[in-house]
Amino acid sequence: MIRRISKEDTLPLRSQVLRANRPLEDCVFATDDIEGGFHLGCFENGQLISIGTFIPENYKEKGEGGYRLRAMATDPAFAGQGFGAKLINFALNELRLVHASYIWCNARTVAVGFYNRLGFEVISEEFEVPGIGPHYDMFSQIADK
Repeated sequence: MIRRISKEDTLPLRSQVLRANRPLEDCVFATDDIEGGFHLGCFENGQLISIGTFIPENYKEKGEGGYRLRAMATDPAFAGQGFGAKLINFALNELRLVHASYIWCNARTVAVGFYNRLGFEVISEEFEVPGIGPHYDMFSQIADK
C-alpha cells in the first residue's frame, strides 16, 4: 500500500539508507515543507519499506512545471522487489493530477539503472555530492509541454 506520510515518517529510512545511520535531525531537508510538496511511503504488512519526497522545483533548461524527487530510499531487506518502482509510479499519477510537466532527481550513480527502467534519462555529467557520493541528474517527462 502506498500513501502520503509525514516528513517525520521518512527520517528513519533516510538515516538508514541514505545517510549512514546519522541522527534523524541530520536527515531533515530545508525543502521538506515546501508548499505543494509531499512525502510518500510504501508499506508491506504495516511496515514502512520505501519512501520518496516530491517537491515543486524546476530544473534549469527544462522549463516550468517541474517536480523534484528527493530522498528516495527502500529498506535494503526489500530492495529489488519492485516496491520503489511502485512508489514512483504512484507518484507519477499524483503529479499528473497537479499537472506537473516533468520530474527530475539527483540519482546516485548506483541507482541510474533503476531510474532508467522507469523511463528516466541521464541529463548531466556525473558529479560528487560531498559526503554522499557520485550522482547524475535524471529527468522524465510527465506531460506534454
